[in-house]
Amino acid sequence: MDREAYRNCCSLAKITRQSYEQFWSSHFLDYIDKELSYSKFFKKYLLPNHPCMFSKRFTEDWKCRKQWVSEEGKPHFQKLLQQFDETPVPVANCNAKEYNANPKQVMPFKEFIQYWKEYIQNGHSSPKGCLYLKDWHMTRDFPEHNVYTTPVYFSSDWLNEYWDTLEVDDYRFVYMGPKGSWTPFHADVFRSYSWSANICGRKKWLLYPPGQEEFLRDTHGNLPYDVTSAELRDKGLYPHSEEACQPLEIIQEAGEIIFVPSGWHHQVYNLEDTISINHNWLNGCNIDIMWQFLQNELSSVQKEINEWRNTMDSWHQHCQVIMKACSGIDYGEFASFLKIVANNRMAFLNACSSGDSSDYPRHLSETLTTLGPYHAAFDLQRVAHIIECLLCNEDFKRLDHSTWTLQPETLLQQIRDTIQSTRGQHLLYQE
Repeated sequence: MDREAYRNCCSLAKITRQSYEQFWSSHFLDYIDKELSYSKFFKKYLLPNHPCMFSKRFTEDWKCRKQWVSEEGKPHFQKLLQQFDETPVPVANCNAKEYNANPKQVMPFKEFIQYWKEYIQNGHSSPKGCLYLKDWHMTRDFPEHNVYTTPVYFSSDWLNEYWDTLEVDDYRFVYMGPKGSWTPFHADVFRSYSWSANICGRKKWLLYPPGQEEFLRDTHGNLPYDVTSAELRDKGLYPHSEEACQPLEIIQEAGEIIFVPSGWHHQVYNLEDTISINHNWLNGCNIDIMWQFLQNELSSVQKEINEWRNTMDSWHQHCQVIMKACSGIDYGEFASFLKIVANNRMAFLNACSSGDSSDYPRHLSETLTTLGPYHAAFDLQRVAHIIECLLCNEDFKRLDHSTWTLQPETLLQQIRDTIQSTRGQHLLYQE
């Protein structure tokens, strides 16, 4: 991040996003084919929360584009089997519905490839249904492979930074699916950003700007499983569906990378036999969207079990437990998440002043250095803003903070002290 981009956003307590009206009647989004500075991407797409597509030139050096793809541009089954063979992988059945998703099973990679070959030979059909290998943590399972490199535009990634620190999970995935496989209507986890690169094959994306999904709810408040279903024309079941704009319909070619912003609900189809890599990620530009999502999730839980509110001393704690079971995170873990992100950046800024980089994780060194001290300062200011919001939140105040290693008030003061103490000691704050 350069000085101008930092100055333009460093005073932002609340990020004001422009209307998405420009996307309501358009089937076009920006196509990036030339080198773009990180600061321009930050200003034009991250902050306003707008989608875009990167051309195949941004993936042409990836090993997987060569190793996983045949000369005909198809999945190279033989080479894939050599690499992954007996590896257990998660596989969804696109022909079955479980709530608003597809049920999954775990099977050996070679068994899925055998199914895929037979599916193609049978004219892209099978009595087993249409199976889709998805949400596979390939990078976590095979860290030594290094078959792709995260583009710098997506490298400010607090979500995977947090899980990498805990060494228990990540949100980096590989998808492999035959022609006809698809993902039902949804928005991404925690309302994160996502980026998705086609290693081979083609996808069709149906994207709805934030807020439009509210028109697509049925009379019970539920979102549709398939946004193209004829059911949506039933005004008795979906009374407001006609008020929604038409989706942004995008065809993604082999090698291209799509940036899907926070809260953009979408449905995705594989138009050919396709392999893709997808990351979910969060940073200072959309952390406020995640915080609002968490508040909405907790509110929904509280409404569901409100009748027991006066009969349980630990009702509020039970709400947090249920929320974590449904959403994957509660307020306590959210605070821990912010703490780790803040600690890494405080250590980095102090290192910029002292020249000693031993206090922050080595795996973050390259990313933080590439993004620079301006970005670290922006991140700290965004964390500080969200902590201030937490400290004013009544549900957060009710949590038991006694077991926490660092109180939020103390962390907030440390952030302020770090910004103050490093001010003027390096290029970040110099005119």
